Amino acid sequence: MEVVIVPDAKAGGELIAEAMAQLLRRKPDALLGVATGSTPLPVYQALTAKARSGAVDVSRARIAQLDEYVGLPADHPESYRSVLRREVLEPLGLGMEAFMGPDGTAVDIPGACAAYDRALAEAGGVDLQLLGIGTDGHIGFNEPCSSLASRTRIKTLTEQTRIDNARFFGGDIEQVPHHVITQGIGTILEARHLVLLATGEGKADAVAATVEGPVAAVCPASALQLHPHATVVVDESAASKLKHADYFRHTYDNKPDWQGI
Repeated sequence: MEVVIVPDAKAGGELIAEAMAQLLRRKPDALLGVATGSTPLPVYQALTAKARSGAVDVSRARIAQLDEYVGLPADHPESYRSVLRREVLEPLGLGMEAFMGPDGTAVDIPGACAAYDRALAEAGGVDLQLLGIGTDGHIGFNEPCSSLASRTRIKTLTEQTRIDNARFFGGDIEQVPHHVITQGIGTILEARHLVLLATGEGKADAVAATVEGPVAAVCPASALQLHPHATVVVDESAASKLKHADYFRHTYDNKPDWQGI
């Protein structure tokens, strides 16, 4: 696992966006796995700026969803499909034909989960999966003690998660769904390159457990240690609990310029 410590969220966004741009230059129809939330926004903003300046052609890029609410119509403004359309697809000039995601309104939710796993495989697999991390070490909606071999499946949201997400629903927790579909940890690990972005002191403990702790279901993100190409990008605050921070800085500063992340 490579750990890259950057000055701030904007620098992290630029670094990851450039990795995506390099991938798209090599493989114009690359499948990019994306996450929702505020943390990845600097990545999407930086990639959009590159596309609009002509630094990279994103016209053939494909976008894959990490998770989705169960029961929200696809056109609901707070469905993750809608959020990603606003924050990723439209800024990049991509239509919904470039998008892949699970059907959160399906009558047969387990069937929809299995179908999404198959669709990802049939699409050739995710080339680069962008991840955030929760303060408890979760990735996607794989909460602590999720199976490290789990596939795309339905999960029940904790009450705290519903309280936290109520701000997107006018402060009304009753409008927040109880369930989500999420790519499982086993599904996530099948992506060719995993890039986790974490910013802020609130993520410091989770980052330390992910990078320097044991591989354990209690910290789902620690499964990234099992991946042959995983990159953890953190700002100074999120890196503040890392015991080997100086080593991570030294190795990144002295790697070949052509290697990228």
